[in-house]
Amino acid sequence: MIDSVNSATAGSAGSGSRQGASALASDFETFLLMLTTQAKNQDPLEPLDSSEYASQLAQFSMVEQQVQTNSLLAELTNTIGLNQLSSWIGTEVRAAADFRYDGEPVDIETLVAATADRATLVIRDANEAEVARIPIPIDQTEFEWDGVGNTGELLPHGTYSATVESHNGRQLLASIPAAAFSRVVEAQIRDDLVTLTLDSGAIVSADSVRQVRKGA
Repeated sequence: MIDSVNSATAGSAGSGSRQGASALASDFETFLLMLTTQAKNQDPLEPLDSSEYASQLAQFSMVEQQVQTNSLLAELTNTIGLNQLSSWIGTEVRAAADFRYDGEPVDIETLVAATADRATLVIRDANEAEVARIPIPIDQTEFEWDGVGNTGELLPHGTYSATVESHNGRQLLASIPAAAFSRVVEAQIRDDLVTLTLDSGAIVSADSVRQVRKGA
């Protein structure tokens, strides 16, 4: 996704800017020490040439300005990164992770193996216990789960996960985690990667998100 790439890049650039500013600041301090030492130890009978001294002062000023510029760039990059992170908050993202069921139907992506002749949507609760097993059409990519479990009754509100099982005859071809929409409650940069914390408590990387929509 474009947003995730931009956020990760901003984090990486911010780290690079801070390292560059630190290195330049160190060079600046070294340059200042050398200049003051030279001024203290100059021969009174042969003082430092004024034009050369002016040239060194000009270099001193340029280094100082560069340190300040790098510091401002680092702050700006950090601000851009935070703005990009904040844009995730409150959005709903579709990812293969645990999701919340709060009494409203849940749209679940159902990807079925190409050679399957039947498919099943399996719902598990927060304890990984199977609570629903539902036959689904093999030619559809989405299924609306109404929260009904194997007993025919509505399941309690809570955190659930979904898996799509693809079969051909009696053979299980694949068991794939299914993606549902969840609301983003936190976004942060970890090791130059944007990670999202969902309202289900699940944590996913931004590049694993398959779809984004505005929160209700």
